[in-house]
Amino acid sequence: MPSWTQLVAEKQQRQLKSIPQDWLVSPPPDSTLDVTGFPETCGLLGAREIEITNTSMDILLEKLASGEWTSVDVTTAFYKRAIIAHQLVNCLTEIFVDRALARAAELDDYLKRTGKVVGPLHGLPISLKDQLCMKGLETTMGYVSWIGQYAEKNAVLVDILLECGAVPFVRTNIPQTLMWGETFNYIFGRTTNPHNRTLTPGGSSGGEGALIALKGSPLGVGSDIGGSIRGPSAFCGLYGLRPSYGRIPYCGAVNSLEGQDSILSVFGPMTNSIGGVKVFMKAVVNAKPWLKDPLAVRKKWDEDEYNLVDHGSGKSLCFGIMWDDGLVVPHPPIRRALEMTKAALEQAGHKVVDWKPIKHGLIGDVTRNIFNAGAAEDFMIVTSATGEPIISTMDLDSPDPIVPPIRPRSGGITAYQLWQVQKLRRDTRKEYLDHWEATASETGTGRPVDAIICPAAPYTAYPHGKGMYSTYTTVWNGLDYPAAIFPVTTVDPVLDAKGSPREFYDDVDKTIHEMYDPETFKNAPVCLQLVGRTLEEEAVIKMTEIVDEALAAAKPEPYPPLLQRLRAVLRL
Repeated sequence: MPSWTQLVAEKQQRQLKSIPQDWLVSPPPDSTLDVTGFPETCGLLGAREIEITNTSMDILLEKLASGEWTSVDVTTAFYKRAIIAHQLVNCLTEIFVDRALARAAELDDYLKRTGKVVGPLHGLPISLKDQLCMKGLETTMGYVSWIGQYAEKNAVLVDILLECGAVPFVRTNIPQTLMWGETFNYIFGRTTNPHNRTLTPGGSSGGEGALIALKGSPLGVGSDIGGSIRGPSAFCGLYGLRPSYGRIPYCGAVNSLEGQDSILSVFGPMTNSIGGVKVFMKAVVNAKPWLKDPLAVRKKWDEDEYNLVDHGSGKSLCFGIMWDDGLVVPHPPIRRALEMTKAALEQAGHKVVDWKPIKHGLIGDVTRNIFNAGAAEDFMIVTSATGEPIISTMDLDSPDPIVPPIRPRSGGITAYQLWQVQKLRRDTRKEYLDHWEATASETGTGRPVDAIICPAAPYTAYPHGKGMYSTYTTVWNGLDYPAAIFPVTTVDPVLDAKGSPREFYDDVDKTIHEMYDPETFKNAPVCLQLVGRTLEEEAVIKMTEIVDEALAAAKPEPYPPLLQRLRAVLRL
């Protein structure tokens, strides 16, 4: 056996020993696909622990701040649920129960002695993607070659979360190299989707997505360079935010493609409510991260922006709906979610116009060319320390696996060629800005479109290895636009019957159309993406709240089941 496999075996044993033995359960058989209800029926969680882990973020923080619930009790409840989640979908990497509970006890003691909270996140357990270094812990990021490398200090974001009173309590699984839309590595294995374990939770923040979907964490931190927050959030039915570059500090975290600073990876929140997104962003940016990270943007939380002062104070917004990107048409459940969202917003008194995408193919290609300029060499140098293979596919059984274009097989481009690609990206960003500004002539508000609503992918969570298209998220990384994910519905095989043959944009569009089978995708969450302008995170959060409220309040059409079934029959 190659020597690297021994390193893996030893690391896996250490992870297993870090789990309290009395927290082990008997998971359901593999044939049980939807395991979201298992944590509350397995017998490990008591009634109060179930109540705690089902409590909304605002109430949770209120009870922690008042001392009604201790941080030790809250952290224990979420830790137990996280361990259950791990046994169901394999979502964790680093498990450090004693350390987290000791931190929680310190916070409880401080509150008891002073009557004050440490900060806005006082006592709140927070899960972290396996990039965020914590002093004394390994951060492998899915590389066997990084086993045994212990952090000498915390990442800046970890220090800020501690200052805000949070309790980091687990780290979550990722793919080797991070540059995948799925989650698998040789150390910790494959993470699956709790809504349907034959499907992926996405990547590269797939461990976070799966954990939070099972309510094993109230709030998690993912990262996103091409959709790695938004994909898992969408596929797991969560809320998530990809902020603009520098809004959340990255200093001190590990990463792939370090030194590539044209299109930067960003950290952002993943959670079960849009309120949780706001809580995280407000806490972190008000901690003045620019004093600890030289690349952090000097911008505190802007309450005027959150109140949409530049968007008519949110009274009569105009949203642009992008039905497809001119390259790949989304599957029927995505189309239905777009229709539901448009109807809900119009019922709420807002205007919705069609968004005409421009140059999304070019922006996607430019973005991938920048990533791939030195990626193959980067991966090779890291893995050469142990000789671990570089993962080339996430497919489980296909003789002709699909390898996404974001995965370079070899080579790259010259420095001069890279400059030309970066120049093209710069010029295209200006074209897109002008395109957005020009929509003022059609909104009727005197303003350009306030935000874009679009798919996060042309499909929902898919079988492992079958994803091949990332442009619906990657394009906004290339433009550096903040984007939030919000849930709308779930796949219904009756309502979301496969559409009839149509004219395809190209072979990729045809392949993605043909991969859709309603039964395969049954029960998968259907989420959409709301996109704003660079560094407009507060407005994006507020507008996502408005969309969320509109969907919750939407009046159904008369006899919707009958009408929907009729539509489904007509599609056949």
